[in-house]
Amino acid sequence: MPNNGTAAKVATEERLYRIGDVSRLAAVKAFVLRYWESEFPMLQPVKNSNGQRLYRQEDVDMVFRIKRLLYDEGFTIAGARRHLQEHAGAIESESPSGHASAGGAAQLLSRKMLLDLRDTLRAFLTLLERR
Repeated sequence: MPNNGTAAKVATEERLYRIGDVSRLAAVKAFVLRYWESEFPMLQPVKNSNGQRLYRQEDVDMVFRIKRLLYDEGFTIAGARRHLQEHAGAIESESPSGHASAGGAAQLLSRKMLLDLRDTLRAFLTLLERR
C-alpha cells in the first residue's frame, strides 16, 4: 500500500490508490482523470512528497459518480459539475425537521445510493477479475 508520509494513520489505514489503479478500475485513461480533476473541484486526490496522485476511497467513488453522469446519463461536463454541486448542497442542507421535501429527498437519496452501490460493485468485480 502506498504511504503518503503522514503519521495520522494509526488505528485505521486508509486505502490509497494510484492514478493507474483508478484508471483501470473506472476504465478511463489517466489523462481523463487528470482532466476531471481540473473540471470537478470536488475531485481532489492527495499528492505524496513525490507529487504522485493518491486517490482516497471518496475520490474513487467520485470518479465513478462523474463517469456515470457523463457516460451513462449524458450530462455535459458543466452539467455534471452543477449536478454534483447542487446534490452535495441538498444533502448537506437537509435537516431532520425538513418534512416538506423529505419524500423527494428520500427518493433522490435512494436512487443515488443504488447507483453508487452499482458503481462500487462494478469496481469490486473488476478487482476480482484481475486477480
